[in-house]
Amino acid sequence: MARSTIREILKLTQRPDIISFAGGLPAPELFPVERVKEAADRVLTEHGAEALQYGASEGVRDLRDLIAERMSRGGVNVTRDDILIVSGAQQGIDLIGKVLLEDGDGLAVEDPTYMGMLQAWRPYNLCYYTVPTDHDGLDLDVLRRILRENPKLIYLVPNFQNPQGVTLSAERRRALIELLDEFDGIVVEDNPYGELRYSGEHIPSLYELDAQYSGKTTFDGHVIYLGTFSKILAPGVRVGWIAAPPAIMERLVQAKQASDLHTSTLTQMLVAEVARDGFLDEHVECLRDVYEARRDLMLEAMETYFPKEVRWAKPDGGLFLMAYAPEYVDMTDMFKVALEHKVAYVPGADFFVGGTAAGGHTFRLNFSNARPAMIDEGIKRLGAMLHEVIAFQPTH
Repeated sequence: MARSTIREILKLTQRPDIISFAGGLPAPELFPVERVKEAADRVLTEHGAEALQYGASEGVRDLRDLIAERMSRGGVNVTRDDILIVSGAQQGIDLIGKVLLEDGDGLAVEDPTYMGMLQAWRPYNLCYYTVPTDHDGLDLDVLRRILRENPKLIYLVPNFQNPQGVTLSAERRRALIELLDEFDGIVVEDNPYGELRYSGEHIPSLYELDAQYSGKTTFDGHVIYLGTFSKILAPGVRVGWIAAPPAIMERLVQAKQASDLHTSTLTQMLVAEVARDGFLDEHVECLRDVYEARRDLMLEAMETYFPKEVRWAKPDGGLFLMAYAPEYVDMTDMFKVALEHKVAYVPGADFFVGGTAAGGHTFRLNFSNARPAMIDEGIKRLGAMLHEVIAFQPTH
């Protein structure tokens, strides 16, 4: 195991004079603090003893029903029995690894991919099959060749991927489902940002398309789904969920019991109370409006301040985008220089299976956390640094 690069970087960016685009942080001023206060009072007044007691490993029934209802809106009949509550989607990743992965197994992943998954599954000494991506997501021709090697799992973030910001297109999603059926594969659909779309058309989730393709109306196919309240409510509640086929769900519950018995009963009941009566849908609409404006502002600032040699993704949603400096610029080395300019980002190398050799020139920017004035000033500082770095590079 190793410490998370992002978690360590966040320690360096706490100084008030540094504008940070490093963390995957929602905007704290949008947290529904008053709603949470009211919900906490109701939960403790009406269900205090139950909320403070041990609970079922699967999770609180009302919360699982809420999640099942939201996941059923696309036409799949998801029930509470399909849902396991976990302590953030990150624990879900950990439990999936414990249940399905063994030393030396093959794993097909986007490259770059989510750093937290790489960290959680590092102890399994996996054989990584990396799939290149473009603005429409995975290269399915490459994935087909990989599936002939029979990897244990495919892991991907199909919506506004962390770190790139790209989205797997509807056409490629359908083609992926066909590949899963042909090769009897399993995909982990990690979807923390799916509800945060700001432009483009909604695209059905993989579990919905899988059910359509198989003619089923139940959650029992080739997809394991991960969701979380961290990005649409508050990360501090540490509540996420796994939806999985019954045979896999049984093993996940066993792993959950061995890990921490159950996620906090009090916190689960609090989330269910906060989300009731349509509040969560209204809150997500508010988040979309704010984050869309911040995304647009960051993209405009990058057009204004960044050197022409730098390119970047233009995400339809989510919290991030990835930028690409010239390959001769090591953005890990440049991080210290950025701090001298009082701005921070996440170097991209750790998102790549191949590390610095594959992604040393990349860096990830978060646009959800900083206020608008800070976004413009921070990108201006970063642009000034990039101009200096590129101008003083030797001829290549």
